[in-house]
Amino acid sequence: MDRWTEADARDWWQARPWVCGVNFLPSTAVNFIEMWHPDTFDLPTIERELTWAAGIGFTAVRFNLHYLGWVHDRDGTIDRLDRVMGVAHGLGLDTVPCLFDDCGFGGDEPVWGPQPDPVRGIHNSRAVASPGRAIVLDARQRPRLEAYLRDIIRTFRDDRRILFWDLYNEPGNRMNFSDTGYAHYASELETGALSLMESCFEWARAESPVQPLSVAAWTTPLPGDDSHPYQTEIDRSALLHSDIITFHAYWSRGRVAQFIDYLEVLDRPILCTEWMARAVDSRITDQLQLFHDRGVGCFQWGLVKGRTQTWLPWPDALVRAHGGTPDRSIWFHDLLHEDGSPYDRHEVDTIRNLTRPGHAATRRATR
Repeated sequence: MDRWTEADARDWWQARPWVCGVNFLPSTAVNFIEMWHPDTFDLPTIERELTWAAGIGFTAVRFNLHYLGWVHDRDGTIDRLDRVMGVAHGLGLDTVPCLFDDCGFGGDEPVWGPQPDPVRGIHNSRAVASPGRAIVLDARQRPRLEAYLRDIIRTFRDDRRILFWDLYNEPGNRMNFSDTGYAHYASELETGALSLMESCFEWARAESPVQPLSVAAWTTPLPGDDSHPYQTEIDRSALLHSDIITFHAYWSRGRVAQFIDYLEVLDRPILCTEWMARAVDSRITDQLQLFHDRGVGCFQWGLVKGRTQTWLPWPDALVRAHGGTPDRSIWFHDLLHEDGSPYDRHEVDTIRNLTRPGHAATRRATR
């Protein structure tokens, strides 16, 4: 199976309404292992919170799977994924499963089993990578990683509940967060991640899924740097191999508009699969309108305040590097309190207004 043509990708995009989605973990999960482990899989909370998401107007949810779930409990993992997608589908929500992820911000390698409580005051303090950064660097593990990815995609390759496959979240992300700031994992991760990502496209295409494949470009220049975005070797390869274009952008409306201008020349559907961080001026109240008017799909980060603590800001130095001002009185990500009430009513109203029936988004002209 080859990469989709530009025409195939445009036809897929034109056949569906504008995508306005959210990145999802239930509020009771400190990370994706806790979301999927049989002892902590919390379907009642997932049902309740996805019902809130659908009620606000979201049309899709994006979430990570974890490789270790497949290693230790393959059948259970498949069943739990099917159940979550069933809940989402019943609420009118498409799903975007993500199979690998290098964002191990907690700094520890993943372990299948009970997860520790969050570290007080630290954003996403127990985030673990999938399969784990050490496994990415271990070439002996590649046959098992291939078996995992191909098995998941083979099982659901004809499943129309899946909007698209996000094969690898932020490959090569080396950041670790702590109470003193942030540090970086070994630079070799970037080489290993590039190799794994390119293999992921090859393995996934061998299963001939009906859904498109993508990996988001995610590395952008800092304020004051006028160079083009998404210029790392990993990002360039991701854009080259993806059927549809996805990207991450925790930036102001003006900068994101420039990123969209840059990506539009690729002549494929565009979706921003991570955005919304209030302290760095990535805000629903102005930027969602931009995505809507440009016909760009989007998935904001975070639904309900919970154990990930993503309402807390990134480390102060990282916020400042993105042109923001650290302020713990303002939620960084997330939309709702634990009881479903909104953090900011105007944000929820904006989502509802832009996703209501009859409020169609602009579609970019096809060639």
